[in-house]
Amino acid sequence: MKSVKAAIVFVGLSALFSFLLFLPAVTFAHCDGLDGPVVMAAKKALESGKVNPVLIWVQKKDEQTIRDAFGKTMAVRKLDPKARELADLCFFETLVRVHRAGEGAPYTGLKPAGRDLGPAIPAGDKALTDGKLEPLAKLLMKTVEEGLHGQFEKAMTKKKFKADDVEAGREYIEAYVQYIHYVERLYEAASTQAPGHFPEAAEKHGH
Repeated sequence: MKSVKAAIVFVGLSALFSFLLFLPAVTFAHCDGLDGPVVMAAKKALESGKVNPVLIWVQKKDEQTIRDAFGKTMAVRKLDPKARELADLCFFETLVRVHRAGEGAPYTGLKPAGRDLGPAIPAGDKALTDGKLEPLAKLLMKTVEEGLHGQFEKAMTKKKFKADDVEAGREYIEAYVQYIHYVERLYEAASTQAPGHFPEAAEKHGH
């Protein structure tokens, strides 16, 4: 019986993450890094002299701003190495600032390369690079299983308290609330469509 229940839990979690992994994501965490995808796209665009690779990172209404900045950067780059370095950095900052504004996020400056982004973001990028989802799915399923089991066990250990032991009862309620909120967040993530990358994309999907 236990093996059947375990199988049901595993299938449920697998279905949950299969759903979550294909939701559109908002890249608040690493789009402002010097080794992030936005700056990497900018570097390729400047080397090739073609602006289109960076236009996909901004909203249509901001396209001309980036085209203008790109044109000025390409002109200044021709002067000398120092001018090229400064022009490139200015373009990176402009692109990231406009990109983040489109996300509704503040621009707080370019972040250094090599930051610790935690395990999920690098694994998500690697999955797309390698075309292999399984390592990422395993990471996420392990994390949610450990979290869910931890919250559940904590609540269960606090559940049996004497009716007149108010302090013990409060400890149970605290554990219960944390457990229910954890479950609620998982359910909402699985049952609610994530917003598009840009507000205009969300509007097209009825959000």
